[in-house]
Amino acid sequence: MGSLGTFLRYPDDIYPLLKMKRAIEKAEKQIPPEPHWAFCYSMLHKVSRSFSLVIQQLGTELRNAVCVFYLVLRALDTVEDDTSIPTDEKLPILIAFHRHIYDTDWHYSCKWYQGIQAFLELEKGYQEAIEEITKRMGAGMAKFICHEVETVDDYDEYCHYVAGLVGLGLSKLFLASGSEVLTPDWEHISNSMGLFLQKTNIIRDYLEDINEIPKSRMFWPRKIWGKYAGKLEDLKYEKNSSNAVQCLNEMVTNALTHIEDCLKYMAALRDPSIFRFCAIPQIMAIGTLALCYNNVQVFRGVVKLRRGLTAKVIDRTKTMADVYGAFYDFSCMLKTKVDKNEPNASKTLKQLEDVQQLCRDNGVLHKRKSYVNDKGQSNNLYIVMLVILLAIVFAYLRANGVVSDEQ
Repeated sequence: MGSLGTFLRYPDDIYPLLKMKRAIEKAEKQIPPEPHWAFCYSMLHKVSRSFSLVIQQLGTELRNAVCVFYLVLRALDTVEDDTSIPTDEKLPILIAFHRHIYDTDWHYSCKWYQGIQAFLELEKGYQEAIEEITKRMGAGMAKFICHEVETVDDYDEYCHYVAGLVGLGLSKLFLASGSEVLTPDWEHISNSMGLFLQKTNIIRDYLEDINEIPKSRMFWPRKIWGKYAGKLEDLKYEKNSSNAVQCLNEMVTNALTHIEDCLKYMAALRDPSIFRFCAIPQIMAIGTLALCYNNVQVFRGVVKLRRGLTAKVIDRTKTMADVYGAFYDFSCMLKTKVDKNEPNASKTLKQLEDVQQLCRDNGVLHKRKSYVNDKGQSNNLYIVMLVILLAIVFAYLRANGVVSDEQ
């Protein structure tokens, strides 16, 4: 769950962490008894424990559809990433992948037929949405196997295929469930929801992707990184740290352009469970960008939100006011890291000020708990230390027979 040092520094993390731990355990125990659904949810827990927790926000019918949708796209992504498959074989698999989700005789993996069986039990509206998005995503992935990300437009197009379409697909599933009524611009802002998450992942995962064996995976657009290095992999070397951080900051600034659309999308949601399902990942994304900005550690190792902060986001995100509060907090945190001598500083600051103004205009900021500077942490620290001390004393007394559990 976390280290003692982290708990002492952030004592308010403890209760949300315990709640999250219990929620994960509960989700793992609620796997359906039917073999094909048990397969789907077991796979979901294995590939993404955080997503398997967030998906529990949804009602059963929609949750099943989203679970199958996620696993189908995950399987498609696995094909794209599989370097053992020659390109001339991979292309037709990606392009025709959507047809196989109806074919129980197709054995993508030893038990994938159970995933297909689950898909075939979904309502027709869900099936049609999943098929359409799988078809479009497969074609897009096939295109970028032989096409590097050169321009910012390429970058947006790639992110559209691998994540923007996920946003569109989820919106279609919400619509098919009857729980949401989409706004006229739903396609554009659904795409932005996906792009914001994907760009955050691409920024955070630079080192993992560039060190991929046998071949690096390069998603940062040459139009951006070419200003700072001769090769994208050069950014990971210490001698290039200054240029690397400037490049990183421009990438973060590019991602910030999608926030207004994301807030607009979430504000339009009516169903509380769907709202939480959508809002939690978005808050974690802005938090991750705030950590990554101006942080050379992106090129040295792993940069991610501490687990306790993730638990707080999951525990506290209930209303749109909570979302505005979180985006305001993390944009303030990011703003303090901007060096005005940075090449893109004015653009970054303008975007952050626009986000803050939007949050001030729509959120009840004075009523929320801050994610960045929780008040009362120092007082709570003394309480936590006292509890730990009492626990140690009690354990000592019990070990020496002075007290018993019954007492």
